[in-house]
Amino acid sequence: GVGVLDSIRKALVCHPDTPARTVGSVAVEITLSFDDGFALRYIVAGTVNDIVLPPGEGQLVIADSATDGLWQGTCFEAFLTEEGQPDYTEFNYAPDGRWACYQFDDYRSLLRSDELAPWEMSAERSDVQYALRVEPGIFPDTGSKLALAAVIEELDGTRSYWALAHPPGKPDFHHPDCFALTLAAPGAA
Repeated sequence: GVGVLDSIRKALVCHPDTPARTVGSVAVEITLSFDDGFALRYIVAGTVNDIVLPPGEGQLVIADSATDGLWQGTCFEAFLTEEGQPDYTEFNYAPDGRWACYQFDDYRSLLRSDELAPWEMSAERSDVQYALRVEPGIFPDTGSKLALAAVIEELDGTRSYWALAHPPGKPDFHHPDCFALTLAAPGAA
């Protein structure tokens, strides 16, 4: 569209200790635009009917206020920080329209919860693919670092943890190793 600066697609990696049963892949499309800041489209491929998702074709109603604990089920996450800075913002999005936003001043050091409702959330669903698109309404600076992650819960209770990169040990989306994507200047290679 007009005003789109950049669009990239990144595959998320499943944590080796939490293999998925029915999910084949998780990817994220990141779009930067003058109008909307950045938008994220999480794309889950696999046997969608075996994943814990709201019923229906993907219609969702954005919650009026933040909800804690979304990571305990199917949840899509983004973490944003400035290069070289310890503080970061965490965004959580559930497929039913619930969301949360947290400000940390250092690794897992919660400063506060924010009432930053997403500007837009939309979902598409088929038998083999589920996609959730979110626009946080934030305009990150060039050189901002992004961590992208997802928790996918399957109907049998299997939970897989997906991220751009995983540090050694148990899944930890807050770890600095996860901030594996640097946002380039508009039009930069």
